[in-house]
Amino acid sequence: MSKRIFITGFGIITSIGKNAFESLDSLLKERSGFGSLDILQTAHHHTIPACEIKLEDNDLHALAGVQPHMGFTRAASLGIIAAKEAIASANLSKKEIQNSALISATSAGGIRELEKYYYQLKDNTQKGAFEEFVDTGNPGEHTERMAEYFGVKKQIGTISTACSSSANAIMLGAQLIKNNRVDRAICGGAEALSKFTINGFNALMILDPQHCRPFDASRKGLNLGEGAAYIVLESEEAMLESKREPLAELLGYANANDAFHVTASSPEGMGAYEAMRGALASGKVDPDQVGYINAHGTATENNDLSEGLAMQKLFGKNMPMFSSTKPYTGHTLAAAGSVEAAFCLMSMKESFIFPNLNFKIAMDELNIRPEVTLQAKKNLKYVLSNSFGFGGNTSSLLFGSV
Repeated sequence: MSKRIFITGFGIITSIGKNAFESLDSLLKERSGFGSLDILQTAHHHTIPACEIKLEDNDLHALAGVQPHMGFTRAASLGIIAAKEAIASANLSKKEIQNSALISATSAGGIRELEKYYYQLKDNTQKGAFEEFVDTGNPGEHTERMAEYFGVKKQIGTISTACSSSANAIMLGAQLIKNNRVDRAICGGAEALSKFTINGFNALMILDPQHCRPFDASRKGLNLGEGAAYIVLESEEAMLESKREPLAELLGYANANDAFHVTASSPEGMGAYEAMRGALASGKVDPDQVGYINAHGTATENNDLSEGLAMQKLFGKNMPMFSSTKPYTGHTLAAAGSVEAAFCLMSMKESFIFPNLNFKIAMDELNIRPEVTLQAKKNLKYVLSNSFGFGGNTSSLLFGSV
Protein backbone atom coordinates (compact mmCIF):
# COMPACT_ATOMS: atom_id res chain seq x y z
CA MET A 1 0.00 0.00 0.00
CA SER A 2 3.01 2.34 0.31
CA LYS A 3 3.80 2.26 -3.41
CA ARG A 4 4.82 5.55 -4.94
CA ILE A 5 2.84 6.59 -8.01
CA PHE A 6 4.21 8.70 -10.83
CA ILE A 7 2.68 10.46 -13.81
CA THR A 8 4.44 9.65 -17.08
CA GLY A 9 2.13 11.16 -19.67
CA PHE A 10 -0.98 13.25 -20.24
CA GLY A 11 -3.23 14.47 -23.04
CA ILE A 12 -5.95 17.09 -23.30
CA ILE A 13 -8.50 18.66 -25.63
CA THR A 14 -10.72 21.61 -24.67
CA SER A 15 -12.04 24.80 -26.21
CA ILE A 16 -8.57 26.37 -25.87
CA GLY A 17 -6.62 23.65 -27.67
CA LYS A 18 -6.71 20.27 -29.39
CA ASN A 19 -3.64 19.07 -27.47
CA ALA A 20 -1.27 19.96 -24.66
CA PHE A 21 0.86 22.30 -26.80
CA GLU A 22 -2.10 24.38 -27.97
CA SER A 23 -3.57 24.42 -24.47
CA LEU A 24 -0.37 25.71 -22.89
CA ASP A 25 -0.08 28.40 -25.56
CA SER A 26 -3.62 29.58 -24.80
CA LEU A 27 -3.00 29.60 -21.06
CA LEU A 28 0.17 31.63 -21.44
CA LYS A 29 -1.52 34.10 -23.80
CA GLU A 30 -4.65 34.28 -21.58
CA ARG A 31 -6.80 33.14 -24.50
CA SER A 32 -10.21 31.83 -23.47
CA GLY A 33 -12.62 29.49 -25.28
CA PHE A 34 -15.63 31.54 -24.16
CA GLY A 35 -18.13 32.44 -26.88
CA SER A 36 -21.38 31.60 -28.60
CA LEU A 37 -22.72 28.09 -29.13
CA ASP A 38 -22.06 27.36 -32.80
CA ILE A 39 -21.93 23.54 -32.99
CA LEU A 40 -24.60 22.42 -30.53
CA GLN A 41 -28.09 23.08 -31.88
CA THR A 42 -30.13 24.57 -29.06
CA ALA A 43 -32.88 27.14 -28.55
CA HIS A 44 -30.40 28.95 -26.26
CA HIS A 45 -27.96 29.43 -29.14
CA HIS A 46 -27.98 33.24 -28.82
CA THR A 47 -28.60 33.62 -25.10
CA ILE A 48 -26.31 31.16 -23.30
CA PRO A 49 -22.61 31.31 -24.20
CA ALA A 50 -20.20 28.51 -23.36
CA CYS A 51 -16.69 27.23 -24.00
CA GLU A 52 -17.36 25.00 -26.99
CA ILE A 53 -14.82 23.08 -29.06
CA LYS A 54 -15.30 24.53 -32.54
CA LEU A 55 -15.12 21.21 -34.36
CA GLU A 56 -18.01 19.27 -35.85
CA ASP A 57 -18.43 15.63 -34.82
CA ASN A 58 -16.92 14.37 -38.08
CA ASP A 59 -13.83 16.54 -37.47
CA LEU A 60 -13.46 14.96 -34.02
CA HIS A 61 -13.92 11.48 -35.53
CA ALA A 62 -11.05 12.27 -37.91
CA LEU A 63 -8.80 13.48 -35.07
CA ALA A 64 -9.65 10.38 -33.05
CA GLY A 65 -9.06 8.10 -36.02
CA VAL A 66 -12.53 6.52 -35.96
CA GLN A 67 -15.00 6.04 -38.78
CA PRO A 68 -18.24 8.04 -38.93
CA HIS A 69 -21.50 6.10 -38.53
CA MET A 70 -19.86 3.59 -36.19
CA GLY A 71 -21.61 4.83 -33.05
CA PHE A 72 -18.80 6.94 -31.59
CA THR A 73 -20.35 9.74 -29.57
CA ARG A 74 -18.81 13.19 -29.26
CA ALA A 75 -17.77 12.34 -25.70
CA ALA A 76 -16.11 9.09 -26.80
CA SER A 77 -14.25 10.87 -29.61
CA LEU A 78 -13.00 13.55 -27.23
CA GLY A 79 -11.86 10.85 -24.81
CA ILE A 80 -9.97 8.97 -27.52
CA ILE A 81 -8.21 12.13 -28.73
CA ALA A 82 -6.98 13.04 -25.24
CA ALA A 83 -6.09 9.46 -24.26
CA LYS A 84 -4.15 8.98 -27.51
CA GLU A 85 -1.99 11.96 -26.63
CA ALA A 86 -1.52 10.69 -23.07
CA ILE A 87 -0.46 7.25 -24.31
CA ALA A 88 1.92 8.77 -26.88
CA SER A 89 3.30 11.14 -24.24
CA ALA A 90 4.12 8.18 -22.00
CA ASN A 91 5.28 6.10 -24.98
CA LEU A 92 3.32 3.04 -23.85
CA SER A 93 3.74 -0.15 -25.82
CA LYS A 94 0.75 -2.14 -27.09
CA LYS A 95 1.30 -4.74 -24.39
CA GLU A 96 1.53 -2.09 -21.67
CA ILE A 97 -1.76 -0.56 -22.87
CA GLN A 98 -3.47 -3.95 -22.83
CA ASN A 99 -2.34 -4.54 -19.25
CA SER A 100 -3.33 -1.09 -18.02
CA ALA A 101 -6.51 -0.04 -16.28
CA LEU A 102 -8.69 2.48 -18.09
CA ILE A 103 -10.73 4.56 -15.65
CA SER A 104 -12.84 7.22 -17.31
CA ALA A 105 -15.41 9.71 -16.05
CA THR A 106 -18.43 11.43 -17.51
CA SER A 107 -21.64 13.08 -16.36
CA ALA A 108 -23.89 12.99 -19.40
CA GLY A 109 -22.10 10.35 -21.50
CA GLY A 110 -23.66 10.14 -24.97
CA ILE A 111 -26.90 11.90 -24.10
CA ARG A 112 -26.13 14.48 -26.78
CA GLU A 113 -26.71 11.82 -29.45
CA LEU A 114 -29.85 10.51 -27.73
CA GLU A 115 -31.24 14.05 -27.80
CA LYS A 116 -30.59 14.29 -31.51
CA TYR A 117 -32.25 11.00 -32.40
CA TYR A 118 -34.74 10.67 -29.56
CA TYR A 119 -37.93 10.53 -31.63
CA GLN A 120 -36.50 8.14 -34.22
CA LEU A 121 -35.24 5.82 -31.50
CA LYS A 122 -38.62 5.95 -29.78
CA ASP A 123 -40.43 4.90 -32.95
CA ASN A 124 -40.04 1.14 -33.43
CA THR A 125 -41.16 1.42 -37.05
CA GLN A 126 -38.17 3.55 -38.04
CA LYS A 127 -34.75 2.27 -38.91
CA GLY A 128 -31.63 4.16 -39.84
CA ALA A 129 -28.07 5.17 -38.99
CA PHE A 130 -29.31 6.63 -35.70
CA GLU A 131 -29.68 3.07 -34.32
CA GLU A 132 -25.93 3.02 -33.64
CA PHE A 133 -26.57 5.40 -30.73
CA VAL A 134 -29.25 3.38 -28.98
CA ASP A 135 -26.96 2.44 -26.06
CA THR A 136 -25.18 5.75 -25.65
CA GLY A 137 -27.30 6.89 -22.71
CA ASN A 138 -25.25 4.57 -20.53
CA PRO A 139 -22.37 6.65 -19.07
CA GLY A 140 -20.07 3.63 -19.25
CA GLU A 141 -20.56 3.24 -23.00
CA HIS A 142 -17.84 5.76 -23.83
CA THR A 143 -15.35 3.89 -21.61
CA GLU A 144 -16.13 0.60 -23.33
CA ARG A 145 -15.64 2.26 -26.71
CA MET A 146 -12.30 3.66 -25.63
CA ALA A 147 -11.16 0.35 -24.16
CA GLU A 148 -12.03 -1.45 -27.38
CA TYR A 149 -10.26 1.20 -29.46
CA PHE A 150 -7.02 1.02 -27.45
CA GLY A 151 -7.16 -2.71 -26.71
CA VAL A 152 -7.28 -2.32 -22.92
CA LYS A 153 -7.84 -5.80 -21.49
CA LYS A 154 -6.95 -5.66 -17.81
CA GLN A 155 -9.60 -3.52 -16.16
CA ILE A 156 -12.00 -0.75 -17.13
CA GLY A 157 -14.27 1.40 -15.02
CA THR A 158 -16.49 4.47 -15.24
CA ILE A 159 -16.86 7.12 -12.55
CA SER A 160 -19.83 9.51 -12.42
CA THR A 161 -19.79 11.69 -9.31
CA ALA A 162 -20.68 14.97 -11.02
CA CYS A 163 -17.88 17.54 -11.16
CA SER A 164 -15.42 15.54 -9.04
CA SER A 165 -15.67 12.53 -11.39
CA SER A 166 -12.31 12.59 -13.18
CA ALA A 167 -10.43 13.49 -10.00
CA ASN A 168 -12.03 10.40 -8.48
CA ALA A 169 -11.06 8.42 -11.60
CA ILE A 170 -7.44 9.37 -10.94
CA MET A 171 -7.83 8.35 -7.31
CA LEU A 172 -9.29 4.97 -8.29
CA GLY A 173 -6.44 4.37 -10.73
CA ALA A 174 -3.94 5.13 -7.97
CA GLN A 175 -5.70 2.74 -5.59
CA LEU A 176 -5.62 -0.05 -8.19
CA ILE A 177 -1.87 0.42 -8.51
CA LYS A 178 -1.32 0.57 -4.75
CA ASN A 179 -3.27 -2.67 -4.29
CA ASN A 180 -1.27 -4.49 -7.00
CA ARG A 181 -4.21 -4.83 -9.37
CA VAL A 182 -2.32 -3.12 -12.22
CA ASP A 183 1.09 -1.55 -12.80
CA ARG A 184 -0.32 1.46 -14.64
CA ALA A 185 -3.63 3.21 -15.21
CA ILE A 186 -4.93 5.62 -17.83
CA CYS A 187 -7.30 7.91 -15.94
CA GLY A 188 -9.40 10.94 -16.77
CA GLY A 189 -12.73 12.05 -18.13
CA ALA A 190 -14.64 13.27 -21.17
CA GLU A 191 -17.65 15.55 -21.44
CA ALA A 192 -19.57 16.93 -24.41
CA LEU A 193 -21.97 19.83 -24.25
CA SER A 194 -25.61 18.82 -24.59
CA LYS A 195 -29.10 20.29 -24.33
CA PHE A 196 -29.49 18.29 -21.13
CA THR A 197 -26.62 20.06 -19.38
CA ILE A 198 -27.43 23.50 -20.83
CA ASN A 199 -31.08 23.26 -19.79
CA GLY A 200 -30.31 21.66 -16.44
CA PHE A 201 -27.83 24.29 -15.30
CA ASN A 202 -30.06 27.02 -16.71
CA ALA A 203 -32.93 25.68 -14.59
CA LEU A 204 -30.68 25.91 -11.52
CA MET A 205 -30.10 29.58 -12.43
CA ILE A 206 -26.34 29.30 -12.04
CA LEU A 207 -25.26 30.15 -15.61
CA ASP A 208 -23.71 33.56 -16.26
CA PRO A 209 -24.59 35.11 -19.65
CA GLN A 210 -21.28 36.96 -19.38
CA HIS A 211 -17.75 35.58 -19.03
CA CYS A 212 -17.50 33.93 -15.59
CA ARG A 213 -15.60 35.65 -12.76
CA PRO A 214 -14.39 33.15 -10.13
CA PHE A 215 -13.91 34.52 -6.62
CA ASP A 216 -15.11 37.97 -7.69
CA ALA A 217 -17.72 39.76 -5.60
CA SER A 218 -19.77 40.36 -8.77
CA ARG A 219 -19.81 36.69 -9.83
CA LYS A 220 -23.15 35.47 -11.18
CA GLY A 221 -22.51 31.87 -12.16
CA LEU A 222 -20.52 29.51 -14.34
CA ASN A 223 -19.94 29.01 -18.05
CA LEU A 224 -20.24 25.43 -19.27
CA GLY A 225 -17.49 23.84 -21.34
CA GLU A 226 -16.59 20.57 -23.01
CA GLY A 227 -13.40 18.58 -23.30
CA ALA A 228 -11.37 15.62 -22.15
CA ALA A 229 -8.07 14.93 -20.41
CA TYR A 230 -6.25 11.77 -19.32
CA ILE A 231 -3.09 11.09 -17.38
CA VAL A 232 -0.96 7.96 -17.22
CA LEU A 233 -0.20 6.72 -13.72
CA GLU A 234 2.57 4.18 -13.12
CA SER A 235 3.96 2.44 -10.08
CA GLU A 236 7.53 3.31 -9.25
CA GLU A 237 8.62 -0.23 -10.10
CA ALA A 238 6.96 -0.18 -13.53
CA MET A 239 8.36 3.24 -14.31
CA LEU A 240 11.89 2.25 -13.38
CA GLU A 241 11.63 -0.93 -15.42
CA SER A 242 10.48 1.02 -18.47
CA LYS A 243 13.11 3.74 -17.83
CA ARG A 244 10.54 6.50 -18.33
CA GLU A 245 11.10 9.98 -16.98
CA PRO A 246 8.26 11.04 -14.67
CA LEU A 247 6.46 14.34 -15.11
CA ALA A 248 5.36 14.49 -11.49
CA GLU A 249 4.41 12.32 -8.54
CA LEU A 250 0.86 11.81 -7.31
CA LEU A 251 1.68 12.25 -3.64
CA GLY A 252 -1.75 12.31 -2.07
CA TYR A 253 -5.48 12.46 -2.61
CA ALA A 254 -8.70 12.45 -0.65
CA ASN A 255 -12.44 12.44 -1.17
CA ALA A 256 -15.00 13.73 1.32
CA ASN A 257 -18.72 14.37 1.30
CA ASP A 258 -20.36 17.07 3.37
CA ALA A 259 -23.85 15.74 2.43
CA PHE A 260 -25.28 19.23 2.83
CA HIS A 261 -27.44 19.63 -0.29
CA VAL A 262 -28.04 17.87 -3.60
CA THR A 263 -26.58 20.75 -5.68
CA ALA A 264 -24.73 22.95 -3.17
CA SER A 265 -21.70 22.73 -0.92
CA SER A 266 -22.01 23.43 2.79
CA PRO A 267 -21.76 27.20 3.46
CA GLU A 268 -18.71 26.77 5.68
CA GLY A 269 -16.94 24.46 3.20
CA MET A 270 -16.55 21.39 5.40
CA GLY A 271 -16.31 18.96 2.50
CA ALA A 272 -13.72 21.09 0.71
CA TYR A 273 -11.72 21.46 3.93
CA GLU A 274 -11.70 17.72 4.61
CA ALA A 275 -10.73 16.86 1.02
CA MET A 276 -7.76 19.26 1.03
CA ARG A 277 -6.71 18.31 4.56
CA GLY A 278 -6.95 14.62 3.69
CA ALA A 279 -4.92 14.98 0.49
CA LEU A 280 -2.12 16.77 2.34
CA ALA A 281 -2.19 14.23 5.18
CA SER A 282 -2.00 11.26 2.78
CA GLY A 283 0.96 12.89 1.03
CA LYS A 284 2.64 13.82 4.34
CA VAL A 285 2.85 17.46 3.25
CA ASP A 286 2.21 20.40 5.58
CA PRO A 287 -0.14 23.18 4.42
CA ASP A 288 2.65 25.76 4.44
CA GLN A 289 4.61 23.67 1.89
CA VAL A 290 1.97 24.00 -0.86
CA GLY A 291 2.99 26.47 -3.55
CA TYR A 292 -0.16 26.66 -5.64
CA ILE A 293 -3.81 25.59 -5.62
CA ASN A 294 -5.78 25.12 -8.81
CA ALA A 295 -9.12 25.93 -7.24
CA HIS A 296 -12.44 24.45 -8.30
CA GLY A 297 -13.59 28.08 -8.64
CA THR A 298 -16.81 27.76 -10.63
CA ALA A 299 -17.84 31.42 -10.14
CA THR A 300 -21.12 30.44 -8.52
CA GLU A 301 -22.03 32.29 -5.34
CA ASN A 302 -22.10 29.12 -3.24
CA ASN A 303 -18.98 27.34 -4.48
CA ASP A 304 -16.52 30.22 -4.37
CA LEU A 305 -17.53 31.28 -0.89
CA SER A 306 -17.52 27.69 0.41
CA GLU A 307 -14.15 26.87 -1.15
CA GLY A 308 -12.64 30.19 -0.13
CA LEU A 309 -13.62 29.72 3.50
CA ALA A 310 -12.23 26.18 3.45
CA MET A 311 -8.89 27.40 2.07
CA GLN A 312 -8.69 30.14 4.68
CA LYS A 313 -9.41 27.67 7.45
CA LEU A 314 -6.80 25.16 6.30
CA PHE A 315 -3.97 27.47 5.29
CA GLY A 316 -4.52 30.45 7.60
CA LYS A 317 -1.84 33.10 7.24
CA ASN A 318 0.23 30.85 4.96
CA MET A 319 -2.22 30.96 2.06
CA PRO A 320 -0.51 29.73 -1.13
CA MET A 321 -1.08 31.32 -4.51
CA PHE A 322 -4.30 30.11 -6.08
CA SER A 323 -6.43 30.62 -9.18
CA SER A 324 -9.32 29.10 -11.09
CA THR A 325 -8.68 28.21 -14.73
CA LYS A 326 -12.39 27.79 -15.55
CA PRO A 327 -12.63 31.16 -17.36
CA TYR A 328 -10.35 29.55 -19.97
CA THR A 329 -12.21 26.30 -20.58
CA GLY A 330 -15.56 26.75 -18.89
CA HIS A 331 -16.71 24.17 -16.40
CA THR A 332 -16.14 20.84 -18.15
CA LEU A 333 -18.13 19.00 -15.45
CA ALA A 334 -16.92 15.39 -15.12
CA ALA A 335 -13.76 16.18 -17.09
CA ALA A 336 -12.83 19.18 -14.92
CA GLY A 337 -10.66 17.22 -12.47
CA SER A 338 -8.40 15.71 -15.13
CA VAL A 339 -8.38 18.88 -17.27
CA GLU A 340 -7.15 20.87 -14.29
CA ALA A 341 -4.75 18.11 -13.25
CA ALA A 342 -3.19 18.53 -16.71
CA PHE A 343 -2.96 22.28 -16.12
CA CYS A 344 -1.22 21.60 -12.80
CA LEU A 345 1.31 19.39 -14.58
CA MET A 346 1.93 22.21 -17.06
CA SER A 347 2.38 24.68 -14.20
CA MET A 348 4.95 22.45 -12.52
CA LYS A 349 6.83 21.63 -15.71
CA GLU A 350 6.89 25.16 -17.12
CA SER A 351 7.17 27.02 -13.78
CA PHE A 352 4.11 29.18 -14.42
CA ILE A 353 0.99 29.96 -12.43
CA PHE A 354 -1.90 30.77 -14.72
CA PRO A 355 -4.04 33.79 -13.79
CA ASN A 356 -7.61 33.86 -12.57
CA LEU A 357 -9.16 35.78 -15.46
CA ASN A 358 -11.81 38.47 -14.90
CA PHE A 359 -11.16 38.95 -11.17
CA LYS A 360 -11.56 42.59 -10.09
CA ILE A 361 -13.49 42.94 -6.83
CA ALA A 362 -12.60 40.98 -3.69
CA MET A 363 -15.35 39.17 -1.81
CA ASP A 364 -16.29 40.78 1.49
CA GLU A 365 -16.40 37.38 3.23
CA LEU A 366 -12.80 36.45 2.31
CA ASN A 367 -9.41 37.94 3.07
CA ILE A 368 -7.71 36.08 0.21
CA ARG A 369 -7.42 36.91 -3.49
CA PRO A 370 -6.56 34.78 -6.51
CA GLU A 371 -3.60 35.49 -8.75
CA VAL A 372 -4.66 37.81 -11.56
CA THR A 373 -1.46 37.99 -13.62
CA LEU A 374 0.70 35.29 -15.13
CA GLN A 375 3.34 34.30 -12.57
CA ALA A 376 6.60 33.09 -14.15
CA LYS A 377 9.66 31.33 -12.79
CA LYS A 378 7.77 29.71 -9.93
CA ASN A 379 9.50 26.65 -8.54
CA LEU A 380 6.43 24.63 -7.56
CA LYS A 381 7.28 21.68 -5.35
CA TYR A 382 3.74 20.85 -4.24
CA VAL A 383 0.51 21.69 -6.09
CA LEU A 384 -3.05 20.99 -5.00
CA SER A 385 -5.98 20.57 -7.41
CA ASN A 386 -9.59 20.82 -6.18
CA SER A 387 -12.68 19.28 -7.80
CA PHE A 388 -16.02 19.57 -6.05
CA GLY A 389 -19.25 17.99 -7.27
CA PHE A 390 -22.98 18.12 -6.66
CA GLY A 391 -24.12 16.38 -3.52
CA GLY A 392 -21.03 17.63 -1.70
CA ASN A 393 -18.71 15.07 -3.32
CA THR A 394 -15.38 16.84 -2.86
CA SER A 395 -11.95 15.66 -4.02
CA SER A 396 -8.42 17.02 -3.90
CA LEU A 397 -5.26 15.78 -5.63
CA LEU A 398 -1.75 16.57 -4.43
CA PHE A 399 1.08 16.60 -6.98
CA GLY A 400 4.79 16.72 -6.21
CA SER A 401 7.67 17.78 -8.44
CA VAL A 402 10.37 15.28 -9.41
